[in-house]
Amino acid sequence: MLNVYLSGEIHTDWRAEIEAACEGLDVAFSAPVTDHSASDDCGVAILGSEDSKYWHDHKGAMVNAIRTRKGLAEADVVVVRFGDKYKQWNAAFDAGVASALGKSLVILQPPEHDHALKEVDAAALAVAREPGQVADILRYVLTGTLPG
Repeated sequence: MLNVYLSGEIHTDWRAEIEAACEGLDVAFSAPVTDHSASDDCGVAILGSEDSKYWHDHKGAMVNAIRTRKGLAEADVVVVRFGDKYKQWNAAFDAGVASALGKSLVILQPPEHDHALKEVDAAALAVAREPGQVADILRYVLTGTLPG
């Protein structure tokens, strides 16, 4: 069984694409909460409201960090997706933590991010452009077969 943590942007269906392409492989996927509202509001929903938006966000980040730390710690492979629409500072942080933990790191990013992410990419074992390439990497790792 290969445990794969799918970190990064939550505005596209890239996770579902990878999971569908890995159908039949012995892979367990985990990820952060991808419901944007739930992720933003979990801290205040569980621990109580905050008047300051800073503390509202801080509570949510701390609660989400429990899930993220567990996912990263249990992962054999960490895939970090950097999307087009937003700057994903949290994704860069996850990539750094995964690297520090000695996890196999795969980055998924468009070519226009190459310069900005050069240090992140240097820590990765692969930089993919499409979700299908990530699935092909996972299939190769588990079976030794090439796409085709």
